[in-house]
Amino acid sequence: MTYLSTVSLPNLTGIFEILVMAVALYYIMNFFKGTGSAQVMSGFIFTLIALTAFTHFFNLDALNWILQRISVYAAIAIVVIFQPEIRRALAEIGKQSVFSAKVSERIMVDNIVSAAIHLSTKKIGALIAVQREIGTRHIQDTGTAIDSVVTAELLASIFFPMTPLHDGGVIIKNNRIRAAGCLFPLSQRQELSKTLGTRHRAAIGLTEETDALVVVVSEETGSISFAHKGRIVRGLDEKRLRRMLSSFLLRNKKDKLDRIRDELDWSLTQLEDTDKPESSTEI
Repeated sequence: MTYLSTVSLPNLTGIFEILVMAVALYYIMNFFKGTGSAQVMSGFIFTLIALTAFTHFFNLDALNWILQRISVYAAIAIVVIFQPEIRRALAEIGKQSVFSAKVSERIMVDNIVSAAIHLSTKKIGALIAVQREIGTRHIQDTGTAIDSVVTAELLASIFFPMTPLHDGGVIIKNNRIRAAGCLFPLSQRQELSKTLGTRHRAAIGLTEETDALVVVVSEETGSISFAHKGRIVRGLDEKRLRRMLSSFLLRNKKDKLDRIRDELDWSLTQLEDTDKPESSTEI
């Protein structure tokens, strides 16, 4: 009790500094997690804390003084030992600019469009959803987790017939493919055209529950469709598909939404004339 009475509680500044250090340590350990340096970092920190506490509580002043002096040079040792990881961390920080985020989203749009056009020419069905603000974790759990960079080749491979994940939808989040083979909820609206197949109804169903953007490729006709907020536009070519995805993902939403909404409304009135009839059993 005598020893505890000498310990003073931190003020607001001290609490803030503790929180900053805790957050910094959390992100540092989270960054090194899963790498070969994680065990080295953990062992180094644990050893340093254990020795410091041991020499302090047992009043080993000489050893404690040596540890304090060594800790000054430990920063240099950390830079040398973890130089590759530090360089990678700085590179990751440099990638987080607004312009690089736009570039990555533009590349994602290009890959989705390229995959859709390729699948369309081969008449291979596809269902690709891009998550936005509303989460789709419950939908991702119905499929197989992937967590991979979006590429046209990977998307085409996923939907290639007879592959394990071709029957279902792909969900993209933060420019990465999060899951494939997912089961999207089917729309139950009675007013939808009878020519809409299961894949198109699944696209509409997901956009009714979330704000996701969904690209659909018909297996029977090869036509490309775009769904958003319970609405679908069919018979798209490469130019129109790219423009629609770019309008939602790349440009200022408020400046472009009115034009896109008008185009969606017009397309709904042309629903049965923009594509050939499609089987309602399409999957």
